[in-house]
Amino acid sequence: MIFKRKKKAVAEAQPEQTIAGLNAAAANGTGEPAGEKPAEAPEAEAAAQDAPAATSERAGGPFDGDDIEDREGFLDLGALLIKPVPGLQLRLEVEESTQRVIAVALEIGGSRMQLQVFAAPKTDELWPGISTQIATGIADQGGETEMVPGRFGNELLARVPQTAPDGRQGHVALRFLGIDGPRWFLRAVIGGSALTDAAESKIMEDTLAQVVVVRGDTPMPPTELLSLTVPSGALARPDGAGEAPGTERPERGPEITQIG
Repeated sequence: MIFKRKKKAVAEAQPEQTIAGLNAAAANGTGEPAGEKPAEAPEAEAAAQDAPAATSERAGGPFDGDDIEDREGFLDLGALLIKPVPGLQLRLEVEESTQRVIAVALEIGGSRMQLQVFAAPKTDELWPGISTQIATGIADQGGETEMVPGRFGNELLARVPQTAPDGRQGHVALRFLGIDGPRWFLRAVIGGSALTDAAESKIMEDTLAQVVVVRGDTPMPPTELLSLTVPSGALARPDGAGEAPGTERPERGPEITQIG
């Protein structure tokens, strides 16, 4: 892997988009706004050929580390294994006060996906409660959310109020996805071009489907962040530019950029 410094691509506010339009896009699986003809995309089976071999019922991914036979070719981030794809820029988000890696952001083209992974109970699912909390928080900010079915189960489409650098008020469109695995919970937040471009939406979903979660055997309370690690040879970028979609924390520290 080659690591180098690179400016961050920030998802721009899209005040013209509506929840109704995003809802129609999610319902037909295209990522296109309502009223536009969906772009042609390859069949899902073609992408599945590159997915890691799994032995569990989670055949469509994301996968559990115990069910993966071959981890060769993955970028090892500790609790997450990421499959590099052409054009991928990988950024680790580090908490400045503790230097702990708390999230990873994947950027492909004009799209961005933030991943966070947490410990979870053996039986209960976390996504129903967490999605309700996210929706309530966005509503309190004056935003809108709508729950719709998606490739990985129910997901939240959101319009979150945002102030542009020039002071203009608008909204940024985001997709919040939650995946409950065996003793882990993976949260993904997708923004940027994938909200309106069918091809980029599929690329992001296919990339998410190939993620592997390595839970480990250490007992942890539910919703505790699983440990993410910085790959050897990575270069820190303490520029603190911008905030990742859906991240709620007081500070942002160094980041890593990886070219796949």
